[in-house]
Amino acid sequence: MDTLFTSLLEEIRKINLLGVGYFVVTLLTIYVTQWIYRWRNPKCNGILPPGSMGFPLIGETLQLILPSHSLDLPPFLKNRIKKYGHMFKTNVAGRPVIISADPEFNSFILKQDGKLVETWSLDTFAEMTVDFAAKQIFSGDLENAPFNISDMFRDLVEGLMSFPINLPGTAHHKCLQIHKKVRETMRAVLKKRLDSPTVKREGEEDLVNHLMRDMDSQKFLTEDYIVQMMFGLLFVTSDSISTTLALSFKLLAEHHVVLEELIAEHDSILKNKEDLDAPLTWNDYKSMTFTLQVINEVLRLGNIAPGLFRRALKDIPVNGYTIPSGWVIMIATAALHLNSAQFEDPLSFNPWRWKMDNGEGRQNYSSTNYKVSRWISLQDLS
Repeated sequence: MDTLFTSLLEEIRKINLLGVGYFVVTLLTIYVTQWIYRWRNPKCNGILPPGSMGFPLIGETLQLILPSHSLDLPPFLKNRIKKYGHMFKTNVAGRPVIISADPEFNSFILKQDGKLVETWSLDTFAEMTVDFAAKQIFSGDLENAPFNISDMFRDLVEGLMSFPINLPGTAHHKCLQIHKKVRETMRAVLKKRLDSPTVKREGEEDLVNHLMRDMDSQKFLTEDYIVQMMFGLLFVTSDSISTTLALSFKLLAEHHVVLEELIAEHDSILKNKEDLDAPLTWNDYKSMTFTLQVINEVLRLGNIAPGLFRRALKDIPVNGYTIPSGWVIMIATAALHLNSAQFEDPLSFNPWRWKMDNGEGRQNYSSTNYKVSRWISLQDLS
């Protein structure tokens, strides 16, 4: 009798445990299902642009970072623009993002910093360009710095491309520390120059000296502004200039007609100069019309950065959709530069597309927005 009673208790216990297990699994299933639903359908006080939020946690990060092996739009952008249109939603590294290839909206949003949006946030040739730029800006004042300037800026670029988690040991944390150290060193150089304005080494005529001379007449040239300007100038030389120069050499080597006209323009400028050893004048620069066309075309095809990033400070209505407050907006500059509706045969290297028309220049919509999209404020760098 006792054995039968004990067996019965064991069966009841098993049934209870099984029931509890089913209950827990049911709750987990409901929770996970609701969580996936919320992931795929984020809250919005309106209608979100079309698109996909990708896999939970990682979103569409893997698809976005796949490299493109041509000058054409990256497959991630090209496929989604074709499927969803020029504005779509996605998720990158767990953060909801709106990607815009709409020229009008991009031009509008770039003018809304501090209003509707806020900024979010080397190879051997690159090292040479950074060191050369440092020499032009500071003469030899950074040679005795407690760090190698090109190494610091290489680490800085890597940190900016990392996931923004400010914890010790992360690339982003290291990036912020480097930014602070470099700026403190630049500030010390500037303060030393300001405290000893009469001390001038032989042959020293760098950017810092030019800025110091203009501080009295140009009130916006404060110490903070000059330090930030110097930091920004060195930053853009650390990666983007070396990459753009490499692309320039490649395109010029492949297009001999362009190279010949470029050489002819510079030869003409030299022939008109009385003193060949004299520096270039402003009139010389203004006469480099074809050079400017080549520069514009290289920058258009280069698309060094994937885009500009802003974070919405409030809900932003656009074309019947709503971009929720707190969402990141990626302005896909490449989509504008390679838009066949704006540029004929966009993948071809054709500097003459920038040729002046009737003395007024190319003032069409694509040119205006192209110039806006190339501008990245110094705030983006810090």
